[in-house]
Amino acid sequence: MLAGQPDFEVVGQGADGSQAVAMNAQLRPDVILMDLRMPGMDGVSAIREIKAAMPETNILVLTTYDSDADIVRAVEAGATGYLLKDAPREELFRAVRAAARGESVLAPAVAARLMTRMRGPAEENLSAREIEVLELVSKGNSNKQVARSLHISTATVKTHLIHIYDKLGVKDRTSAVTAALEKGILSLD
Repeated sequence: MLAGQPDFEVVGQGADGSQAVAMNAQLRPDVILMDLRMPGMDGVSAIREIKAAMPETNILVLTTYDSDADIVRAVEAGATGYLLKDAPREELFRAVRAAARGESVLAPAVAARLMTRMRGPAEENLSAREIEVLELVSKGNSNKQVARSLHISTATVKTHLIHIYDKLGVKDRTSAVTAALEKGILSLD
């Protein structure tokens, strides 16, 4: 679809984040279209690596996932824009052109979610790290497992959980996960 546009040249295609990192270094594209959930290295990790090595690279996330956690993690990692796979072709073409110019691009639904999140009560706005902790907790990880995964201490995990409980107005892990799912902060895989 992209190759059919006269001003686009598709220079490569990878199956996972590791290939995206390697191909970026080799091909130096103007824009990378990046999915988030892939085998091996995920999209957010690939974005971080690519931006660390080549900050000028423009990365447009193209995914089916629109939870607050996914959006925040991708943007914080350095994504230039965030589109959903159900975007009309013309919207995708415009987004790729805008990303090539270094402009930020957000799907209307994603922009609306971010606006709602930013306008929401401050106590509900979890930090990216708190969302990461909550995602791991939602998968049944213990505090020790969360700490190991995020390379932090178990005391730091407990502190994050206390802040999460306060912000969501809950008293335990299960209620925090339930509230986060209801509010769209987390999504079920």
